[in-house]
Amino acid sequence: MMKYLLSAALVLAGTTAFAGPIDRACLNAGRTADRALCGCIQQVADQSLSRSDQRRAAKFFEDPDQAQETRVSDRAADEDFWARYKAFAQAAEAYCAR
Repeated sequence: MMKYLLSAALVLAGTTAFAGPIDRACLNAGRTADRALCGCIQQVADQSLSRSDQRRAAKFFEDPDQAQETRVSDRAADEDFWARYKAFAQAAEAYCAR
C-alpha cells in the first residue's frame, strides 16, 4: 500500500525538480552521473524525509562512516533517524530501481 501511495505522490509531484540535498550529494559523490537516478532518489526523499533528515542523510554520501556510526549508535535520536532513513532507502531502491 505504501508503495502505491509513494508512487502516486511522486507522479503528482511531476518532473519539476530542484536540486535538493540528496540530489546534490548523489551527483557530487561521483558514483553516478545519472541525473535521472539522483533526481528520483531526491523525489523519494522529499516524500519520506524532513529537510533536516535529508541534510543529515546527504552527509552519508561524502562520509559513509557517518552512516555506520549512526546505525550502531545507542542514542534514541539516532535510532529514530536510522529507522526513517532505512525506510527511505528501501522506498528509493524500490521506486528508482532500473
